[in-house]
Amino acid sequence: MTDRLSPGDPAPEFTLPADDGSTVSLADLRGGKVIVYFYPAAMTPGCTKQACDFTDSLDSLQAAGYTVLGISPDKPEKLAKFRERDSLTITLLSDADRSVMKAYGAFGLKKLYGKEVEGVIRSTFVVDEDGKVELAQYNVKATGHVAKLRKDLGLAA
Repeated sequence: MTDRLSPGDPAPEFTLPADDGSTVSLADLRGGKVIVYFYPAAMTPGCTKQACDFTDSLDSLQAAGYTVLGISPDKPEKLAKFRERDSLTITLLSDADRSVMKAYGAFGLKKLYGKEVEGVIRSTFVVDEDGKVELAQYNVKATGHVAKLRKDLGLAA
């Protein structure tokens, strides 16, 4: 089992390719708050709902000083299709070798339909201005998660 992160831990650094061909580094976002969320697969119902919820909340999250990064093992080309299909405005990053997911404890054994399988653990992290984990949530639900996260962050609904 991968070690899980806790509030106060340094957030593992990463530089990953985005759906638009650019690369995004966590270090480049220092000084602002970053919501990093990991999801299993682009264009699946739960992941689409979650990405759309983040997109719907993006303006108010940005107004509160947050950048949102969605990370999955999908290739950038698939992420670009996902963005286009669902009019997503959040930044989508590709972690094809799952190394960032593993660093965050967001990849490992999980229960799926009663069986233990290895895969992406739907998780959300809030990284503060200094690069420390402020919030670490594992096994989050795709639906209703953004509303709960907003509440946890003290942001009005």
